[in-house]
Amino acid sequence: METTVRLGFQRDGSGPAAPRPFVTTLAQPDTSAAGTRRRPFLGGRVHPRIAAAAACLVLGLGLIGGAVTGTWLTGEGSGEGARDAFAVAGGLWHSVPVDQLFPPTVQGPGAGPGGADRTWTRVAVAPDGSCKAAFDPLLRKALAPVGCLRLLRATYTDATGSHVTTVGLLFTRADAAAMTALNSRFRKEGLDRRTDLMPRPYAAKGTAAERFGDAQRASWTISVRTDAPVVVYSVSGFADGRTVTEPQPSAQATATGATTAPAQAGLGFESAGLADRVGAALRKTVTSATEKPS
Repeated sequence: METTVRLGFQRDGSGPAAPRPFVTTLAQPDTSAAGTRRRPFLGGRVHPRIAAAAACLVLGLGLIGGAVTGTWLTGEGSGEGARDAFAVAGGLWHSVPVDQLFPPTVQGPGAGPGGADRTWTRVAVAPDGSCKAAFDPLLRKALAPVGCLRLLRATYTDATGSHVTTVGLLFTRADAAAMTALNSRFRKEGLDRRTDLMPRPYAAKGTAAERFGDAQRASWTISVRTDAPVVVYSVSGFADGRTVTEPQPSAQATATGATTAPAQAGLGFESAGLADRVGAALRKTVTSATEKPS
């Protein structure tokens, strides 16, 4: 039985490489033999005004091409567009249907061990609220610099019903600079790999996740976004309520040769796969919301 709630809106599992810069050839290389006199451009002497105009055109093309290439190489888009998308993303928690943020069924082609396909089914959606009950004290303290505007959570089970995963979207009160700073701190200090900074599961009674408590946490992932005021996370475990004595972050539990219980059971793939797809759905929603009609 699925818990039906209202989240303040209606109801209804490393980013892509930057594209290679396109280089326009403005002239063919000089292949004439040394000492050979070349014919003048346009067959004769060029008027000074024409020469000046041509120089301006080449300079302008160079500046524009340099700017575009620089944007592609740094991965930065239009400043105004980026700011608009960031602002729009911060308000999605109250304007987007829950089924769009947390689909009833999530497909994960190739998301399992060895590239196996995965399918996750939503069994519960938590009432939207604060972050106090969702995070252990140390994780709550680590996230405090960006604030907690709203927290949305849903719990899924895999196709076999043996694994459960809670995925969450923490909408913060921070601006882009604060999110970038927190992202940097998590990466540099390895905060996303510490077992004392695991997010808590949402165990809804009457569902396959009702025995999914803190002691059952097996693998997790935390992603502090810099393109939106959102922290995407997930935590996975066994549906039968067994205690996990050696939890492992998904990046380690999915590594080749990992032998822990979470790794052997594929729970690292569960947490990583769901978080990736919920995060991708969020990006798609932001993109759609900021696109201007043609």
